[in-house]
Amino acid sequence: MFSLRCIYATGICSLLVLLALSTAAGDIYRYRDKNGVWHFTNVKNDKRYKLYIRTYRKKVSQYIKDYEGIIVQASRKFNVDPSLIKAVIKAESDFDHRAVSQKGAKGLMQLMPNTADRMKVEDPFNPEENIFGGTRYLSLMLKRFKNRKLALAAYNAGPESIEQYQGIPPFPETRAFVKKVLYYYSQYNSGKR
Repeated sequence: MFSLRCIYATGICSLLVLLALSTAAGDIYRYRDKNGVWHFTNVKNDKRYKLYIRTYRKKVSQYIKDYEGIIVQASRKFNVDPSLIKAVIKAESDFDHRAVSQKGAKGLMQLMPNTADRMKVEDPFNPEENIFGGTRYLSLMLKRFKNRKLALAAYNAGPESIEQYQGIPPFPETRAFVKKVLYYYSQYNSGKR
């Protein structure tokens, strides 16, 4: 009886520690091993783990409210339309400040490490730093290319690619990115999202 209570208490304590240490929303998985001990994780790296607690992300509209003040400040400082900033964030990370791409871009506006360094972003997962750094970089691309589509393509593929191809490069990812941002931009500009 004591052993069962101990196992149960250990499992509950493990779950609470996991939840307390995790500031991010994420599903929790668990499994019971052959000794009856419960194991908990937020990364399902073993087929024995089964979903235990599902967490839900906020709606995009809630994230926009959360980041609205930062977006407005960055918009004013760098003279970039706030709807364009929101559209880039939506296309890049879907408002997930912990997002990391396969290529290593990080945060809301998916800053590559070199870009983050040049934009003086110390913590790319900090929403304020990331939005200010990403908006600064976007403003530089807008000034350099004086064309929204080319600036967005440069934001995604780098300004050298725009110069090399003398326009939007033929990369499917970049073309899709520009199209997606412009779609979201029109949505945010019309007040639908």
